[in-house]
Amino acid sequence: MTGVTADVAKEHGLSAEEWQAALEIMGRTPSITELGIFSVMWSEHCSYKSSRVWLKTLPTTGPRVICGPGENAGVVDIGGGLAAVFKMESHNHPSFIEPYQGAATGVGGIMRDVFTMGARPVANLNALRFGRPDHPRTRHLLAGVVAGIGGYGNCVGVPTVGGELNFHPAYDGNCLVNAMTVGLAKADRIFYSAAAGVGNPVVYVGSKTGRDGIHGATMASAEFSEGTEEKRPTVQVGDPFTEKLLIEACLELMATDAIVAIQDMGAAGLTSSSVEMAGKGDLGITLDLDRVPQREQGMTAYEIMLSESQERMLMILRPGAEDQARAIFTKWELDFAVIGRLTDTGRLVLTRDGRVEADMPIEPLSSRAPLYHRPWEPTPPPAPIDDGAFDLPDTPVRALARLLASADLCSRRWVWEQYDSHVGADTAQGPGGDAAVVRIHGTGRALAMTCDVTPRYCLADPVEGGRQAVAEAWRNLTAVGALPLAVTDNMNFGNPEKPRIMGQFAGCIQGMADACRALEFPVVSGNVSLYNETDGRAILPTPAIGGLGLLEDVTKAAVAAFTAPDLAILVLGDGRGHLGQSLYLRELHGREEGAPPPVDLAVERRNGDLVRALIADGLVAGCHDVSDGGLLVAVAEMAMAGRTGCRLDLPADAGVLFGEDQGRYVVATADPTAVAARAVAAGVPVARVGTTGGVSLTGPHLGAISVEDLTAAHEAFLPALMSGETA
Repeated sequence: MTGVTADVAKEHGLSAEEWQAALEIMGRTPSITELGIFSVMWSEHCSYKSSRVWLKTLPTTGPRVICGPGENAGVVDIGGGLAAVFKMESHNHPSFIEPYQGAATGVGGIMRDVFTMGARPVANLNALRFGRPDHPRTRHLLAGVVAGIGGYGNCVGVPTVGGELNFHPAYDGNCLVNAMTVGLAKADRIFYSAAAGVGNPVVYVGSKTGRDGIHGATMASAEFSEGTEEKRPTVQVGDPFTEKLLIEACLELMATDAIVAIQDMGAAGLTSSSVEMAGKGDLGITLDLDRVPQREQGMTAYEIMLSESQERMLMILRPGAEDQARAIFTKWELDFAVIGRLTDTGRLVLTRDGRVEADMPIEPLSSRAPLYHRPWEPTPPPAPIDDGAFDLPDTPVRALARLLASADLCSRRWVWEQYDSHVGADTAQGPGGDAAVVRIHGTGRALAMTCDVTPRYCLADPVEGGRQAVAEAWRNLTAVGALPLAVTDNMNFGNPEKPRIMGQFAGCIQGMADACRALEFPVVSGNVSLYNETDGRAILPTPAIGGLGLLEDVTKAAVAAFTAPDLAILVLGDGRGHLGQSLYLRELHGREEGAPPPVDLAVERRNGDLVRALIADGLVAGCHDVSDGGLLVAVAEMAMAGRTGCRLDLPADAGVLFGEDQGRYVVATADPTAVAARAVAAGVPVARVGTTGGVSLTGPHLGAISVEDLTAAHEAFLPALMSGETA
């Protein structure tokens, strides 16, 4: 008598149909440990049962792609015998329940995904979204999440170089914490997770297993409601100092020929790592759970298999390599234990205290994992607005100051000053620009990286919003002079069982796929986080895009700043003054409506290719893409970054100044004639709008405001919010 019933299965997140499938696979009632394994392996978080059919439509190959989706992280060839390894992943639900540890373990987990592939992590980024600033939980969540990211990344010694931070009431009950890591590896020394070699030892390394994180994957696959605080025990506890030791020990062992396969213990812990490794290799695996290092007394097989304790890895070693590997991990003061062997049975067999606690086929855990074609409804087109109906409520420069002081456009300095963005001494450009730039150690080359999405666009029109998210990441890499290589994504959405939400997911995927193909910007890794709802209220659809690019000469990287006086300010690209879904409309008129700006992917490609060539040829002294807030905000950000004013010849027209038309760049140059000639030859619209110099941003139709006053307004919001001086 196992005590496992349909009701117990339901409590574990299995539907009636999934429970019946489990019974058919087993030919009997599963034990509680076996049920736990079904529950986590078939959870939304691990199986992607609602999203797989759509994810398969994304372009995932290209001439530089070494490894696309399906492994711990994506891998792209960057030349010189090197590869970049990168991925983005969510830790949303844990961060809402326990913000410090939720965010910290999110950072630790994504770094393990990267160094599991044989790469040394060289940079972290994050994309954060919280509820309205005056919500009673926002300050607590923001403070805890930022402290957790900084506390973990700083201790491990990996620089946090960029990211995003936004606020919206839709995130009041469900913040988003998406973490991204980029690493470097030798292109011919990439490590994979498919097990091989019947009889080969299965080795556990890292920290001891505790009871923290049990049911973490299941919790991440359900909506929040009353009682959310009771889920605090499902949040893992991280130790960055152990992670640093684990990185060094793993990389040292990877320099030998001891490792056959390796997998980090992330979501679903020992269950997912053992099942996935054996399953990919079409093998079986036996584990003696008595040998698993444990830090708590009396742990059951169920608890050991479902624990999500941090800083742990599972390895398959070649026969005879155990002593060599043990010596390395002992030197780094980490646990090392041979806990099992690979078999040819195709089954997962677990023993504890001499008893068989689980004996189940591995292949059906994957092949018969639920795959749903969820009903979906396309998002209806938003009602059109008259862009000319929203006149400036104030003088242009005062309107600009109000925008720059708003929650979504204010300086993020309060956040990124808590991160060590220069540890390792390879950060060429840290937070605050279009993309971070990190030197490839010991060379004159560099990687550029960014995180981007505009959720309000995705809500209004998911297809256009998906296109724009990819296009903006591509633009931000281009704006520093980097060649965009590939994408990782983090798909954050509400309950996929609701056709409206599933329609948002499908639409965003379609738009992303369109843009990735047109821009030759394949998706090589990613993460899906669904059920981001509280009491039935969903977040905004948020398909965060992490973009990676390559600079052949780091000294030619452009900066989003006015670097000298008397430079011509040019706008490359055309705009009609699109105010739908703009921050101008929301912040100055209190309205969130209209269609988002359309994205012409051919224009994006044409304009971006020109900008990149201009930067490479040394014709650009400063470059910034036009995005949130429009043209005047982009110019003001360059002025503040360079502490240099400018005189602009722009009309006092809200659409011209604050419209968020896509595919545009602001370029500062000492040779406007050459830049204009190149633009005309490439068919790119170009207009001179001003000249740098002085201490103010001014123009005959704009008024005047000092860069110092703009900066003060821009910098004030977050420190005031976090000190409790403002709501």
